[in-house]
Amino acid sequence: MGNLPTAVTILWLLLPAPLIWADPHDYFCIEVVDDATGRGVPLVELTTVNDIHYFTDSAGFVAFYEPGLMTQTVFFHVRSHGYEYPKDRFGYRGAHLKITPGGRATLKVTRTNIAERLYRVTGAGIYRDSLLLDKPVPIRQPVLNGRVFGSDSVVNTIYKDKIYWFWGDTNRPSYPLGNFHVPGAVSLLPSYGGLDPEIGVDLKYFVGKDGFARPTAQIPGKGPTWINGLVTLNDGRERLFATYVKIKPPLTVYQRGLAEFNDETGEFTKLVEFDLHGPLFPGGHPLKHKEAGVEYVYFANPFPLVRVRATPDSLRDLSQYEAYTCLKQGCRTDSIAVIRDGMAPLYAWKTNTLPFTPKLQARLVREGLIKPKEGLFQLEGETGKPIMIHRGSVNWNHYRKRWIMIGVESFGSSPLGEIWYAESKQLVGPWTNARKIVTHDKYSFYNPKQHPMFDKDAGRVIFFEGTYTTTFSGNNVRTPRYNYNQIMYKLDLSDPRLH
Repeated sequence: MGNLPTAVTILWLLLPAPLIWADPHDYFCIEVVDDATGRGVPLVELTTVNDIHYFTDSAGFVAFYEPGLMTQTVFFHVRSHGYEYPKDRFGYRGAHLKITPGGRATLKVTRTNIAERLYRVTGAGIYRDSLLLDKPVPIRQPVLNGRVFGSDSVVNTIYKDKIYWFWGDTNRPSYPLGNFHVPGAVSLLPSYGGLDPEIGVDLKYFVGKDGFARPTAQIPGKGPTWINGLVTLNDGRERLFATYVKIKPPLTVYQRGLAEFNDETGEFTKLVEFDLHGPLFPGGHPLKHKEAGVEYVYFANPFPLVRVRATPDSLRDLSQYEAYTCLKQGCRTDSIAVIRDGMAPLYAWKTNTLPFTPKLQARLVREGLIKPKEGLFQLEGETGKPIMIHRGSVNWNHYRKRWIMIGVESFGSSPLGEIWYAESKQLVGPWTNARKIVTHDKYSFYNPKQHPMFDKDAGRVIFFEGTYTTTFSGNNVRTPRYNYNQIMYKLDLSDPRLH
């Protein structure tokens, strides 16, 4: 019996530590709001002096619960892409808060971005802290939808009175390898009972038997399948098409083609494989527009300088695609010639010819075939610095009565994290009035996509999203829950800073 206390002590030490559960009344609620609108700001980082990091959820909340600190005064550094907190007298941007169980504090940040960050569209824990604090949330699956942890670039369009959404490579909880063949979802249009885009998007994923977002474009062949060029056409019935690429290491395209969505299977079926050596391909984010009474599909990648007649037969026939260019018809990369009308380059729509791109324009200037001011791409920021747009989307805006572009800059103040707005009176350009609307500190925000179906007040307010990720950024520190996911922004085109 003399050894019993020792045995009990050893047994007690071997038992797992008791879990400490907090109910909503135990958390300290920290809300971070935009000082101009009062709206909660997502993706604000709060860091303690001993480097514990928290990030506000899509409603701007942090549910703070740290044993040992629940009755202490705690200092939080406050930082966020495109938002600032005031400096104190020592230069620190942060606040000291008296922590009490069930207490709350509100921190106000000033938006330096022109665009306003609204919420995260994909991934887990979108409203994690709101739920912990017993706050109302706007979407049906606020913490895990389709078992999706993270998704690459989005494409979407209206099809049969719903919004169809598709993404690139997608992560899941159960294993590091996820879905590499295009997960998809649908949501209701706001006019058909869907959420106000200022509030959120209620996605209904196409899921497999395991509950995880299943492939919708498992095109035969090794490696991942990616899609873009998503467009609906009508030849007596509404049909949904997408261009696809098959990928092999290291991100090399080895096959291109066209696929059509099958409503019965909920998957894309391969229609035709394109000649990889052809000069013109569909891609990017399409838009439809009539020219001289003929409706075309224009492919903005990011500039809408490739088009084809808006019929299913034309879409599958590369010989019918046209490029807007000053090159001689039939030109290839090894045989470049510029056509001039007198002194100026002659730009026109031509089949069987290389598309005009920023990279091609730079080559023509370098080789002395055109002068810099003769190119189609003349985007400059307010300082006069040339802006090279990498990817983006274009749509007609009724409020501005112009074509507007939302695009990501290539190697600006961050490699792929700077988002710009530009306008043009003509679909083919020139594009002017470039203004930076979103900035990121050593983080990517690539492949931005406008959502014209969400426009409000006759286009005065527009919405766009992009992929928030460390990929290509050179930053190895990933933002928990937010990394490799889609974030929605709102832009008010009446903002005088845009014009």
